[in-house]
Amino acid sequence: MLHLVGIIIAFIVIILLIRKQFNFGLSLMLGALIIGIFSLQTIELIDIPKAFIEASIYSFEDQQLFTDTIELALLMTLIYILARCMQETGAIKQVINSLRTFFTKGGTLAVIPAVYGLMPVPGGALFSAPMIDEEGNKHHLDNNQKNFLNVWFRHIWFPIYPVSSAMILICSAEFSNIDIYSLILVNIPSFLAMIGIGLIVLKRFVRHNHREQTQKAKKDASGLIYLIPPLIPLLFYAALQFFGVPQIRSFLIGVFVSILLVFLLTHLSKEEYIQVIKKSLSVKLALAIFGIMIFREMFEVSGASMLLSTIIGELPFPALFIVILTPLVLGVFTGYNLAAIALSYFLVAPFFPLTGLNMVGITSLIFMGAFVGYLVSPIHLCNVLSSDYLKTDTTQMYRQYIPAVLCLLAVQTLFLVLVFHV
Repeated sequence: MLHLVGIIIAFIVIILLIRKQFNFGLSLMLGALIIGIFSLQTIELIDIPKAFIEASIYSFEDQQLFTDTIELALLMTLIYILARCMQETGAIKQVINSLRTFFTKGGTLAVIPAVYGLMPVPGGALFSAPMIDEEGNKHHLDNNQKNFLNVWFRHIWFPIYPVSSAMILICSAEFSNIDIYSLILVNIPSFLAMIGIGLIVLKRFVRHNHREQTQKAKKDASGLIYLIPPLIPLLFYAALQFFGVPQIRSFLIGVFVSILLVFLLTHLSKEEYIQVIKKSLSVKLALAIFGIMIFREMFEVSGASMLLSTIIGELPFPALFIVILTPLVLGVFTGYNLAAIALSYFLVAPFFPLTGLNMVGITSLIFMGAFVGYLVSPIHLCNVLSSDYLKTDTTQMYRQYIPAVLCLLAVQTLFLVLVFHV
């Protein structure tokens, strides 16, 4: 009983701290400590610091340094630096300016947030909100309509974008241990469904509002060269796999090259670019990765995963429903898809054999469940910042959100059940 109390307290503390904008990684470490303390009836006191060390840097079983967590944390940090460098140097703005000349104004309402979505920066919807506000005014869209389009199209890449912390984490050896491109292929129906749903909503918004006639600008492709840096890591990953380079290291090399490429393309002085990188340095994502791995290790060592699995297994729901619903609910509560995946994966793991799906299909279910919960969460940073800028609130989008995400989940689930049933 004491063990279960510790788990409940840990989850409550983690979720409350995240909602209070406390550091996610440190919140998970504190949660792990709480679970460890409440589990002292089944584990030794020394097992608590050992779990922290085992998850971070050293394997006691193999008696050697363990670098996977460090490499993953470094990769997350470099991705954030790349995103901020493209923002601070104006590279993203030049991409947007060029794309404006290739699309009608209605199309631009989708393209602007989608391009910013290539840079997985927390709260990144704020970057595109001013331009969506301006473009939306030309079509007399209300603020709720602008807000939905901004957040929805920013996230259309998430089901298939390998340079994202959530996808890298769930495909890593510590989680599903599948090839990241296998998950991308399986998630293509979700990606296409997001585009389709978004365009249907966009056309409905624009059709119901007066369209002003404006002269079409001359096509200008000069800014499209700045699409190369976000694509470079994908090319390096594909190429380095032939030489047996591990997945995380392949991305590390690719992202590092991308950061250098932004410097070459933007023609800033070395001193100016170093200052941009210094401004972009953040330990938050690195701490998040360490927190996830420590929490995962403590969850296993303490026996919490077995206990919760037994409790969930007694619920009168099909296994498939549990595997989708658990990460979805945690995504809503935390407003962070990385957190939803990290917290839910080992809760639903015992139900994998009961879903009737192979490992790739199961991974897709968890990933999309967490993504949908995170997307609609009222504490999702993109929702918060975009709503604040556009002077509305997330709840005003639920009339569009709820049918859209239910349709999205239905498409992906039906595809997985029909194609990936074992």
